[in-house]
Amino acid sequence: MTITDVAEHAQVSTTAVSKVLRNAYGVSEAMRAKVQAAIDELGYRPHNAARAMRGRTFTIGVLLPHIRNPFFADILDGLTDEISASGYQAIMVQSGGRDPAAERRASDALVDRQVDGILWVAPVCARAQLEKLAKDTPLVVLGRHDRSALYDCVLDDDELGAELVVEHLIALGHRHIAHITETIGGSSAAMLQTIRATTYERVMTEHGLAGHIALAATSYTEEGGYEGARELLARDPRPTAIFAGADQAAFGALAAVHEAGLTVPGDISVAGYDNARIIGLAHIALTSVDQDGAIMGRTAGRLLLERVGGRTAAMRFSVTPTLVPRRSTAPPR
Repeated sequence: MTITDVAEHAQVSTTAVSKVLRNAYGVSEAMRAKVQAAIDELGYRPHNAARAMRGRTFTIGVLLPHIRNPFFADILDGLTDEISASGYQAIMVQSGGRDPAAERRASDALVDRQVDGILWVAPVCARAQLEKLAKDTPLVVLGRHDRSALYDCVLDDDELGAELVVEHLIALGHRHIAHITETIGGSSAAMLQTIRATTYERVMTEHGLAGHIALAATSYTEEGGYEGARELLARDPRPTAIFAGADQAAFGALAAVHEAGLTVPGDISVAGYDNARIIGLAHIALTSVDQDGAIMGRTAGRLLLERVGGRTAAMRFSVTPTLVPRRSTAPPR
């Protein structure tokens, strides 16, 4: 079965079939449906080696800082759902760390495998490196508040999300509210951790609580959340609530609170950020900010396919977060 057979069956040109197979930008939905119906009826399956020779490998590279964060699974689910119908497959690589050199090696590995596009989640490298990559490989960056003419961005309104958490804790009656932030990647205004920490300080100040601001700068990991919470619990006065900048850090904070012989939320309220699926389980029930990782992943997949198909204008998509209160937060004693 060849592309010519598909074209004859669908009564369209081979060029039209090729555009649909490449998911070229600008193909009408009617044409796509017509060609796809012919492909399904004939059982046509493109030959990957031939595709590569024509300049396509039908693979999307995904670069993650690591694979331990459950929120990344939501992003990957959305991405694979979006690209599956187009015949693309995702190839995942983790940088093995959060330093620019490790990221560069990981991105080079994807480029060497001739992926058709790259989704880069929460990069810490300089924008110049991202733009250098984007000149040759279609690129979507997720989680950075960058503005570039060379690549697309999918992000969350982190200022609104952090504001929702702090306002929620203040409304419950908390005054001694602490925050666990991340130092990895620096303090660039484009970094989501910077935006969340800055917003926490702003909201506390607006409510006359500037004297109660307490920051622990560690990392958005379980280890970082654990160390940050231990540091905060040793302070005087002890916080009555902890806002961790990521759910994964909140897991570590929960462990530190329980290790100290305290209860959640009886002694300490704990809130996170991401709303990964696992935190809704009854024995966790963590209050968190939902930024809908599946939608972010699907959007990133759509933007990448458009880039591969020929779109050059930069796109920027922002998710509006919502707060999901659960049992981990309550009024202070």
